[in-house]
Amino acid sequence: MEETPHPLVLARKAAGLTMEGLVSGIRAAAARRGLRSGVDEARVRKWHRGTRPNDESQVYIAEALGWPADIVRAEDWPNWLPLTTDGVVPLGPNSFVLALREALRTAMDRRTFFTISGAALSTLAADWAAGPAVELAQSHDGQPVGEEFVAFLESTAQQLTGFATEHPQQIPILLEAQLSAVTDLLENSRYTPALGLRLHALAASLSQTVAWHAFDQGRHTQASQNWVAGLHNAYAARDFDMGAGLLGDLAYQAAWRLDHATAADILNHALTRAQNPAARCLLQLRLARTLAARGGRNERRAVLRALAAAEQHLNDAGTDRPTWCVWVSEADLAVDSGQALLDLGDVGRAHHLITEGERLLPTSRDKTRGVFLAYRATSLLDLKEPEPAAAAATQSLLLARRTEAPRCVRLVEDLLPRFQPYAHAQGVEELFQLATA
Repeated sequence: MEETPHPLVLARKAAGLTMEGLVSGIRAAAARRGLRSGVDEARVRKWHRGTRPNDESQVYIAEALGWPADIVRAEDWPNWLPLTTDGVVPLGPNSFVLALREALRTAMDRRTFFTISGAALSTLAADWAAGPAVELAQSHDGQPVGEEFVAFLESTAQQLTGFATEHPQQIPILLEAQLSAVTDLLENSRYTPALGLRLHALAASLSQTVAWHAFDQGRHTQASQNWVAGLHNAYAARDFDMGAGLLGDLAYQAAWRLDHATAADILNHALTRAQNPAARCLLQLRLARTLAARGGRNERRAVLRALAAAEQHLNDAGTDRPTWCVWVSEADLAVDSGQALLDLGDVGRAHHLITEGERLLPTSRDKTRGVFLAYRATSLLDLKEPEPAAAAATQSLLLARRTEAPRCVRLVEDLLPRFQPYAHAQGVEELFQLATA
């Protein structure tokens, strides 16, 4: 098996530095402090072989690589080292653990200043779509992992995910800890190829769940890094529907940031390999939404084509669905179709669909209901009906606070300026008071 290079080698290459360039950068960092560093290439090679640089040298290394000094966690050498310059670990035979490590580092809140570019995500999506059919899971020479323990990890992850809405503060911490444990197993343990595939699939699933928790809390860098890590591990697990779903999540985030060109590009790549009808339904709905938001009436034909495809895929979907899209239903089809039609200017039909979708949603999905109610408020404002819009927005905000969903809170807050012309309408003043409480 090919040995994974030391993180310092990867970080240096990602920064485009030669050994000589790294040494020069370290000496320059010391000189800026009026000090002299005795680091040379021989010392750097010792670091590659496991020698730990002292705390000052680690600060110099960070600055030589082009990163701020406060990224350094000297006691955690070499795990704090950045492995990329654009935030995306390239897809490859040794990329799966590296991507997980990058996501786990980001979770420590040292890299919230970093944003992954749309171009880097589009390149990753294209590489995934054009790559070879399979990548074999790699085993190592460490402690053996048995089937019973992997089954325990899978069961525990499923239970933790089920408790997420009841304990929104504690569960993400436990999920991140389990993802870290699975990463350690993948990196250091010995397992059969079949168990390796299951570990990669578990890492992908955990990464996706952690990403959504981070996204809901507004931690976008952590969310995107976990979706990227999940994509690498879904690829290793040979699960292309899962990979397509993770790309769909990255596209959703891009659309949330109003980068609809990147979102559409990612979704088109995802659709090249997605097979399950429920998965394809969700991807087509997201494509319709982002095309409508990007071009409005200019994209009308493409939007309607995507909505028709989504409806057909939902009709074809049975009970055998990937867990990440098992929830896709007539309610989601109605609301997302309504949102797309709203951007196309078909306000009346859009409002009917959004209202119907919210009615169809089961009570178990209250966080989603809060989002749907915010969409309903938007459509009612477009119809110049401020009273029911205020009622829907108020209900949405109350649900968002009860379920601890900052993403939904922001949807309502973004609507508040549109209520200003209706300040004296019934329910509007109460909405403003609730929003500032």
